[in-house]
Amino acid sequence: MGSLERSKKKVQLWKKAIFHFLLCFVMGFFTGFAPTGKGTSMISSRNIAIPKTPHESNQTQPSLNMLHHARLESETFNKPFSDETSATTTTTTVTSQWSKLNDTRHSKKVLTEEEGEEEREDQEQEPEGGNDEFLNPRRLLIIVTPTNAKDKKRGMLLKRLSNTLRLIPQPVLWVVVEQQIEDSEVSEILRKTGIMYRHLVFKENFTNIHEEVDHQRNVALNHIEHHRLSGIVHFGSLSNVYDLTFFDELRAIEGFGTWPMALLSANKKQVVIEGPVCDSSEVMGWHLKKANNLTDERPPIRVSSFAFNSSILWDPERWGRTSSVQDTSQDSLKFVRNEVLEDETKLMGIPPNDCSKILLWNLPLST
Repeated sequence: MGSLERSKKKVQLWKKAIFHFLLCFVMGFFTGFAPTGKGTSMISSRNIAIPKTPHESNQTQPSLNMLHHARLESETFNKPFSDETSATTTTTTVTSQWSKLNDTRHSKKVLTEEEGEEEREDQEQEPEGGNDEFLNPRRLLIIVTPTNAKDKKRGMLLKRLSNTLRLIPQPVLWVVVEQQIEDSEVSEILRKTGIMYRHLVFKENFTNIHEEVDHQRNVALNHIEHHRLSGIVHFGSLSNVYDLTFFDELRAIEGFGTWPMALLSANKKQVVIEGPVCDSSEVMGWHLKKANNLTDERPPIRVSSFAFNSSILWDPERWGRTSSVQDTSQDSLKFVRNEVLEDETKLMGIPPNDCSKILLWNLPLST
């Protein structure tokens, strides 16, 4: 019996403890819903934080106004009419400030968008001029230069001409021809120029210097035809002196082009003009070496006085050749000369606006 009474007392103690715990919990729970005083108000018109972006401000402003109206309605029963008036005034002031802030940010946003549109338009316009060079790439200029190992000034003249060619906008190919000899300085000079080049050699021996030079030019033309190098061919002598605009005019040639050349002499105080006589870019005739030489209908033309499209060397249908395959017995240089002198109407005078302008001088310095 004693043990039963002790167990009943323990159960009653646990029941009392649980009852007291639940009672305190319910009291604390409902106490949290009790209204607070004025000093502990969670919302104050002086502690409104300004949002960082216009989008957030548009969403925050209506909620703040609702909170202000809720607070005013709750305090209407405990405040005099003067407090309600001051609260309304405060709400109106905050609303006006928000409106001004939104207007300012909206105007800044509009200006930023307009500036961005102007920058995009400028960027769209800039590539139009910059892409001209990409859409219309420059033609390859093929400069053919024969050399003579007996010329003591050959190295100096090669360096001088290479300095001129380095100033020309790319692409430029320099084809240099010489007789095959040991310990030639030409290869070393060409490697140091920084110019794209082809160094050609031949084994034949000549006693006539003019025949040797013509043979070198034919070797270069055979190389161009064999490899089908597409570009404008110009025979650039080591004694030539150029105006750099001359090379820009060469790239405008479609078929054949020609120009006047001034022949200078280091010992004689005179200048001889050779080449075409033009009316604008149309070739009307040729300068004669002697004023009384009226019977010379087809005067000899210097190879440095004309240039041509290299496709004439392998396109028989377009240029009237019998075969596109180069024949060793065929004189390509002679063919080109005949083509230049045969029909003056197909020649383009350089420069086009004033063909009488001198852009090339020949000053022999070789010994």
